[in-house]
Order: sequence, then C-alpha cells, then structure tokens
Amino acid sequence: MSANALSSEDVPMLIGVAPAGAARRYRPSVRVGLIVAALIAWWSLPAVAAHSDHVEALSRMPRPWLEKPNTFTFEEYDATLRHWAEKRADVVSLSKRGESGDGFPLYLVDLTAKSIPDDDKQRILITGLHVGPERSGGTTILRLIEWLLGGDAEAREVLRKQRVLAMPVMNPHGMFAAEGNGNAAGLPVYDGRRGKMWDIAAMRLLEPEKTPELGAFVGVADEFQPEVHADVHGVTLSFNGQLVSESVGSAGSNHALRPWDSRVTEAMIAAGREAGYPSDRWEADAQRMLWGPELEPHAPKLWMGRVFFYPGSYPYMKYHTLPVLTENGWEEGGVARLKGLLRVGNTGSDFQPHPGYAVDRVKSLGGHYLAAYGRTAAERRASRVELWSRQGAITLAMLYPQCDCRALVACAVTPAGRSALVPRDPKTQALTAQGFIESMRALPEVDADAIETFVKAGPEVRLYADPTLQPAEDRGLEHGLAFLLRLSYAKPELLDLRLNGHLIKESAADGFQTWFADGFTNVQINVPPEKTRGADVFVVSCAYRPDVQRTYGWRPPAEVLSKIKAAQEGDRGP
Repeated sequence: MSANALSSEDVPMLIGVAPAGAARRYRPSVRVGLIVAALIAWWSLPAVAAHSDHVEALSRMPRPWLEKPNTFTFEEYDATLRHWAEKRADVVSLSKRGESGDGFPLYLVDLTAKSIPDDDKQRILITGLHVGPERSGGTTILRLIEWLLGGDAEAREVLRKQRVLAMPVMNPHGMFAAEGNGNAAGLPVYDGRRGKMWDIAAMRLLEPEKTPELGAFVGVADEFQPEVHADVHGVTLSFNGQLVSESVGSAGSNHALRPWDSRVTEAMIAAGREAGYPSDRWEADAQRMLWGPELEPHAPKLWMGRVFFYPGSYPYMKYHTLPVLTENGWEEGGVARLKGLLRVGNTGSDFQPHPGYAVDRVKSLGGHYLAAYGRTAAERRASRVELWSRQGAITLAMLYPQCDCRALVACAVTPAGRSALVPRDPKTQALTAQGFIESMRALPEVDADAIETFVKAGPEVRLYADPTLQPAEDRGLEHGLAFLLRLSYAKPELLDLRLNGHLIKESAADGFQTWFADGFTNVQINVPPEKTRGADVFVVSCAYRPDVQRTYGWRPPAEVLSKIKAAQEGDRGP
C-alpha cells in the first residue's frame, strides 16, 4: 500500500475499537461493565459496519500532503535562470533589476526571438507580485518559461510576435528566507498596504528604499510600457497538494484588478478548461453584485472584493496596460490559462484592424472612440501612452441627439480647440449647432463651409462635449491619433467621410479603414503625427446609407386606434 493511503492497522484507532487482548488488562470488577458494553456493541454492529465502510473508503483516498513538498532553493532558482540565459541566448536575456533588502537579486527574464525586430511585437509583463508567500505563482511562471523554450510551435510563434517579460519571484525574502507576505522590511509587496505606500496622485512610491521589489517592478513597467500585465498567484506549497480555488481575471480582495474585456478572461478560462482545469468566475459564480460605498449597509449581500490601488494598478494608470490576475493551484492549469492569454496577443481580435492585444481605445463618447494611431505595435504604443496621459485634458464632443445615417465626433487637444467645442458662457448647457459652426470658422485647419453643410443636413440641435477634468495643454499631439466610429449595420455605404471638412481616402497610414465585428461596421480614421503636431481640433463627419431599412417607434393595434377614433367621434356628437 502506498505511503499516503490508510493501512488496515489504522482502522481500529479510527473507529475506537480496542485491539485484541485488551480485555485481559481490565480488572475483574469491571467485567460486568464489559458484558454490558459487549451487548451494546452487538446491537450497534450495523453502525460500526457503516463506520468501517466509511473508513475503508477514506483508506482509498490519496494523501499527497504526506509527501515532501516540491520546493527549491534560491541557488537552484538562480542557477536555472542563468542556465536558460546561457543555453538559449537567442531568446533569453537575464537582467538584475534591483535586490531585496536582504540581498536577493530581483530578476527580469526577457524572452523573445532576438533575430526578429521588436517594432511590431506585443509586450506582456508576467509577474509574481505575491511570490514568495504564494509560491505556486512563481512556479507557474517558471513552467511557462520552460514551455516557451521547449520548441513547441505555438511557443515559437509567441516568441516571434511578442516580448514576454517575466519576473517570477517578486519577494525573494518571502520565498527563500521567511515564509510570509512581508519583505525584509516587513512590508507587503503584493497589495502595497492598499495604496498607503504610494503617492497615488503622483504615481510614485513614498519610501522606495523600503520596497526595492516594487521599485524594480515600476522600473520595468516604465521602460517597456507593456500592453498586458498578468500577475500570477497561487498557494504557499507548505505541504504537497495544497490548493486554491483557481480563477482568472480578478482578485478576491480587489475587483479593480481585472481585464476590462471579459472576452480576454473567457479566452483564458477556455484554454484552461480545454487542458482539464476549470476556473472560478468570482462574483459571477457566487451570484453577487459588486460593492459600492452607497451600498455599505448591505455589504453582507455583496461580493467581498473592493476597489483599492495595488501595485498591479500602476501599469494601467500610467500606460493603459490591460491587467489580468490569476490564481493557480496546479502549475499546468496556470500555464494553460497563460497560453490562452498569449494566444490573444498572437492573433488579436475582430475589434481592431491589426493583430495584438486590444488596448488602443483610450477615450469614448456615445459609442465612438479616441484610439491610438500606428502601423506598428511600437507606433501604437507611443500614441497610446501619450493619449492616455493627456486624456483628462482632451475634450471629446459629438452632435446631439445622435442620429441614424450620420455621425459627427470632434476632439480638442489644446485650449484653442477646447474653446471651439465647449460653451463660452458657463451657464449655457451646450453649444448650439449654429454656435459650433461659427466656432469652426476661427480654426484655419478646418473647412467650416463643409462642416456647415453637413450639420444643416441633419436634425441635431447642439454639440455635446464630455466634461474634462484637467486644463488643456498648449501643444499638439506628437504621435498621432485615430477615431473609431461604430455603425450599427453590416454593410452600410459610406457616402461622405471627412476630417475637418476634408474628404479622406482609404489608408492605414493617413485615411480610413473599415471592418465588421460584433454586429458593427467599424470605421477607423487614422491621423498621422505630421497632421496632429500643430492642430488644435479634429472633426470627423460621416454620412452613410444603411444596407437594411429599419423602423422607428411603435403604433398601437389598429383595433385600438379604431375604438379611440369612434369614441372621439361619439363625443363630438352629430
């Protein structure tokens, strides 16, 4: 029988039956009691048999916790990373990004096909912010690295198309020196005391000398500005077989750490399920609504997670990086889910005109979007970061009420542009359509006559501008921008598409692109840097002919209308 199964010798102890010969050790004065006990036991034989069956069933249960935990030393970790960097120098670059308070190096493993230029590669940062204490997060990342270096066809595709930045052990003190959440200074790396270790407004660490682990993480995020940040969690591995409820897409304590696109989460869940590993969906599976401050009196009925600023929030706040968090008990399941995520980066989605992670949209209004410009991943990254950092100072506006068969969206990036889109009188709720036309005449880059013709051809009465929270910057955009219009038809005919009143042609560099996805025809207008650097405002107007005829409104049944008419005629009399 295996070492982790119950033996037959364990059964008497488990069910409370005295071993044979035990009665001879009792004094004669207790023989009567033994006879009574024997009679009770005779009547209890069915129950004892049932208990024996229970114990026999448990005896067949594996007991992995009796085996020695599969852990490793710092020396083994260090030597393995160096071995990979030496053996696969064509793919692996190993760098030390700092060291913990007690001298452990903080490593970055940079994996990509070095023979292929980086210009069009996606960047994904994979960290173990809760590793050491949650060791299986780090071991999952190490197994993913093994897969990337193992020659699998899909792994080779990832290395050709992406740059995988792996930081497997972000708290080596908690991994190799002392099991616990704190680093050498006793401070938690993963949750950063829920924002208390940060100047959140300035997006900087308050005492970086006490958290060199977070300084290394911030440095990598700042240098690479990744499209995705996946933080991998797990269990302590303090005993073999330790588990956690495996999940994708959020943290139990902080529901802000999740992808904004549930399709990414579902792609990872599907990949894990295909490999035989299911995933929990947090509040969806618990069937609970998310918490909010006004709902605090009903907190017991809501999901336990709250919204906090964790270190994992940093790449999103700075660079519009997509956040993903996973919980893993089995490394194979965690690797499968990460493969599903990397697959998204390889293939992209139908929601953008290029492959890669969907992170380009930085501002929205009325179902239309301001997006990053670029023909390569590097160009889009530069544009995305610039737009994201300035979005509080950028004004989006649109003709209102919105109207079928036409759309007009405007964007202001400077004070002069903003004054053309928002009411000059603070008491005025909106800029009238005529006022908008007049304000366009003050901008030399705009063909105001063409915009006037478009506006007066429709029923809209005003220009609605979204609230802006920061002063506009008195400079243009260095890296271009794109507008994305979504038309609710499969094959509409584009009749008239203009930027600042000027007709635009089809082009991924300077013009428009179209594609169909999720029921929408997407129309993306690409404005290159040479057109954005000196401009104050951008106005996109689009007139189109739908490919199907739809109705608007509702009419009561004819019988009802007839009865109403008859009643009205009866009231009037002869």
